[in-house]
Amino acid sequence: MSKQLYTLEYPVRCSPSILYEFLSTPAGLQEWFADRVDERDNVFYFSWNGSAQRAEVLESQDEKFIRFHWLDAPKEEFFEFSIEKSEITNQTILVVKDFAEKKEVKDQSMLWDYQVKDLFHRIGSN
Repeated sequence: MSKQLYTLEYPVRCSPSILYEFLSTPAGLQEWFADRVDERDNVFYFSWNGSAQRAEVLESQDEKFIRFHWLDAPKEEFFEFSIEKSEITNQTILVVKDFAEKKEVKDQSMLWDYQVKDLFHRIGSN
């Protein structure tokens, strides 16, 4: 079964520069995304409860987006954090893109909801 891309959007009360730090640096990601995060040569090392995964940065633009690729995933798959501004409300929006099996999208979305809620708590935007 192939995985499908899905997108989640979260309005956030935070400046894009502060938010980007939490999405793109080991110290920021360690605050909410993983128990431990290290980075060497554009490869991030994430660990949770003793298990570890590596992801390379495919693309990034300061205060706009960062796209990662899990090294053990198919080449076309990625996960991405992007920061957008609503033209109507001028509110900052965190956009998360990820891949999951069709039957797992709901569970994966709930996991992202939990993670992002923790992120917003850390940056004082809940």
